Amino acid sequence: MHVTDGMTRVADEVPWSESLTAYDREHFTIYLRILDACADNASEEEMADLILGIDSALEPVRARKVLRSHIDRANWMVTTGYKELFAG
Repeated sequence: MHVTDGMTRVADEVPWSESLTAYDREHFTIYLRILDACADNASEEEMADLILGIDSALEPVRARKVLRSHIDRANWMVTTGYKELFAG
């Protein structure tokens, strides 16, 4: 795990489930920031550094892996997970 924003911890790999997890609820803002950055064509390096707090120059493989995991889950949230989020 890694600390970002001084408080929020991000896992190297998002815990995967076909329903919302506690991790999803804790990291919802990070998912939104990643989706916004993707829409703005931010580089992987920028996203890893600014959103996840991982220096991609020092840890390029880890930065890419962690970012990809969070992008995949963020995409799942907007295609499937949101239904559960807003269900009640």
